[in-house]
Amino acid sequence: MSSVDGGRPVMDARQAQGVQVGDGNVQHNYFAGRAAVAWPHRVGVVPAPADGYQARDVFGEPDPRRPAAAYVLTGLGGVGKTQLAAAYAHRAWTGQTVDLLVWLTATARQAVVAGYAQAAGDLLAVEDGDQEQAAGRFLAWLATTDRRWLVVLDDLRAPADLAGLWPPATGSGTVLVTTRRRDTALAGAGRRLVDVGLFTPGEAAGYLRYKLTHEPPDRLARLAADLAHLPLALAQATAYILDRGLDVAGYRRRLADRRRSLAQLFPEPDALPDEHRAAVDATWSLSVEAADRLDPAGVARPILELAALLDPNGVPMDLFTTTVVRAYLPAGGADAEAAGDAVRNLQRLSLVTVDPAAGRLRVHALVQRATRDRCGPQRRHAVVHAAADALMELWPGSAERQADGHVLRANAAALYHHGGDDLLTPTAHGVLFRAGESLGDTGQAAAAVAHFTQLVTDCLRVLGPDHPDTLAARSHLAWRRRETGDAAGAAQDAQLLLGDRLRVLGPDHPDTLTTRNTLAYCRGETGDPAGAAAAFAELLADRSRVLGPEHPDTMHTRSNLAWWRGEAGDLPGAAQAAEQLLADRLRVLGPDHPDTMATRGNLARWRGLAGDPAGAVTALRRLLTDRSRILGPDHPDTLVTRGQLAHWLGRAGDAATAAAALAALLPDQRRVLGPGHPATVSTRDALARWQEARDAQH
Repeated sequence: MSSVDGGRPVMDARQAQGVQVGDGNVQHNYFAGRAAVAWPHRVGVVPAPADGYQARDVFGEPDPRRPAAAYVLTGLGGVGKTQLAAAYAHRAWTGQTVDLLVWLTATARQAVVAGYAQAAGDLLAVEDGDQEQAAGRFLAWLATTDRRWLVVLDDLRAPADLAGLWPPATGSGTVLVTTRRRDTALAGAGRRLVDVGLFTPGEAAGYLRYKLTHEPPDRLARLAADLAHLPLALAQATAYILDRGLDVAGYRRRLADRRRSLAQLFPEPDALPDEHRAAVDATWSLSVEAADRLDPAGVARPILELAALLDPNGVPMDLFTTTVVRAYLPAGGADAEAAGDAVRNLQRLSLVTVDPAAGRLRVHALVQRATRDRCGPQRRHAVVHAAADALMELWPGSAERQADGHVLRANAAALYHHGGDDLLTPTAHGVLFRAGESLGDTGQAAAAVAHFTQLVTDCLRVLGPDHPDTLAARSHLAWRRRETGDAAGAAQDAQLLLGDRLRVLGPDHPDTLTTRNTLAYCRGETGDPAGAAAAFAELLADRSRVLGPEHPDTMHTRSNLAWWRGEAGDLPGAAQAAEQLLADRLRVLGPDHPDTMATRGNLARWRGLAGDPAGAVTALRRLLTDRSRILGPDHPDTLVTRGQLAHWLGRAGDAATAAAALAALLPDQRRVLGPGHPATVSTRDALARWQEARDAQH
C-alpha cells in the first residue's frame, strides 16, 4: 500500500505493480486500465431486513481487555444469525462508519476466494487470472489500509475453508462470520464467539404482534411457545397462516396433529418469506449430514434420532453410553468414547447443546420433529425401543433416586408421546410401567393415575382387553387410585379386574393373587380392617401353597396381615406376627435388605402402640443408623424413619426433641421429595403439633 503524506499519495515501489493509492473519495490506479473506485465501496449484496425484524443486542458490551477484531455468530440454523449480521452491516453502511463493506456467502472455500478476488479487482484495479493470488492481494490491502472496513462471511460451513483466508486483525477493520459450527478453531486470534439463541418471549411476541395484528396476545404467546421461540419457524408459520387465511388457533391445531409432518405446516419452497433459503423441515439437513460425516462417521445421526424422541430440555448424557445404545449404534459408536465424540459433533454443528455440569443434552423441539419426520416406520420402531431400553438401563431399580427420577420421568413421558403405539407392540414396554410407578413412588398419586388411565386406554385399543399387559395396566391403576384417597373406586376397579383375571389366568396365577392383595388392602382402607385381615389370611394360605413360604409375595402378605391385625385392634398379635416375620426375613434376605428394615420399622410401631414408646424410640434409632448407612441420608425410607423417630420421641414425652427433629427433617424432605409430597406435608403438620405441645410443656 502507499503511504500518505499531507493528504497526498506518496509513490512507492508497489505502485509500479499496479497497486492503487487513495486521495479523497477516488481510488487512483496508476497503471491498470480499470475505472477508479469511488468511496465508500460495497462488494456483494447485503440481505434486506426481515419484515418485522426484532433488534437484539447479541454482541454485548465490548471487553477493553480483549477487543475483538472478529465476531463469530454461532448457533442453531434458524435463530437469525444472518439477519443479525445484515442489521450490523446496514447500520455500519448507513451510518457511514465504514469505507468498505464486503458481504460474501461462505458456504465453500472457493466462494470466499472468488469474493476476495472480486474485491481485489474493484479496489486494486488489477485483473488477475489467478483468484487465489488476487485474494492474497485483497488480504494484504486489508492489513495495511487505513480505510475503515467490514467483511461479513455468511454461513460458513467448515472452519477449514477459511484457512489462510481470515481477514487480518487491524485497528481499522471488523470481521463478522455466521456459522452453525462451534469448533474451537473458530475462536482465538482476536475472534470472539457469540452464541445466538432463540427469541426471548418478548421478542417473539413483538414479532408476532407485528405480523398477526388481529390476534390477541395470549394466543400469540401460545403460538410462540409451540414453536419454541425459533425465529425462522415464527416467520414461516406466520407466512403459512396468512397465505391460507388461518387464525392462530387453527394453525395450532394443525401443529398439534402428529399425523402432519413439518413440511405440511410451513410454506412450500417457492413461497418462503424474507429470502429464506429453506423451509423449517429442511433447514438442518445439511448440518446433520455434516455431523454424520465427522469421525466417528455414521454415528451422529442415530444419536440425534434417539434424542429426537426424548425430552428436549434435558436428555441424560449417560443414556448415549448405555450398553443398549452402544449395541444399537453402528460399529463406529460401539464404545463410550466414540458415542461421546458423536454427541460433540452434533454440538459442533449447533444441533444440540450439552450442559456438562448437569450431564444433560438439549435439542430444539423442531429439530426433534424434523428428525422424527425423516424416520421410516421400521427404523422408527427400532429407535423407539432402543430409547426405551436405554431408559430402563438407567432407571434406579429398587429405590427411587429423586435427583434422577424427575429427569427419567420427563424423558419417558416424551418417549411415550412420540413413540406412541411402537411402545405397545409386540407388547407394552416396561418403561411405561416404570414411569407410572415412579410417579406414584414420589408421591404424585394423581399423576400416576392419569398415566395408567392413558396406558389402560392404549392397551385396550392396541392389545385388546384380555392381553396380560392390559390387565397389568389395570392392576397398577387400581393400586395407584387408592393412593389418591379413592379407596372405594380402587376397590371397584380391583373387583372387576379380579373377575377378568380369574377368567383369563385362573385362580392360582400370581397376577390373580396380586389383584386379591389390592382388593384386601382397599377393604381395610374403606373402614373394614378386620375384613382386610381376614382377606389377607386367606391370601396368605394360597400364596404359601402356590409360591412357597419364602417367596417375596408371600412374605409381603404376612406383613400386610400383621398390619391390618394391628389396625383392627390386635396389637399384641400384630407385634408377634412382625417379630416372626422379622426372624424369617433376617434368615432369608439378610439384615440389610429393604424388606427386613421395613419389618423392623413396623415392629417398632406396634411396640409403641402397645404402650412402649421408649422401646419404639430405641428400635427406630438403630434402624435410622442402618438405613443411613445402607441407603444414604436422602433416601425416602431414611427420611420416613426420621419422621417415625420424631413421632415416638414426642409420644415418649419429649416434645421439644420431637419438634427439633421435625424442624431438621422438613427442609430435607422439601429438597429431596418436594414441598407438595404427602410426606413433606405430613411433617409440616406434625411439626406444628409438636411445637404447640412443646410450648404447652413450658
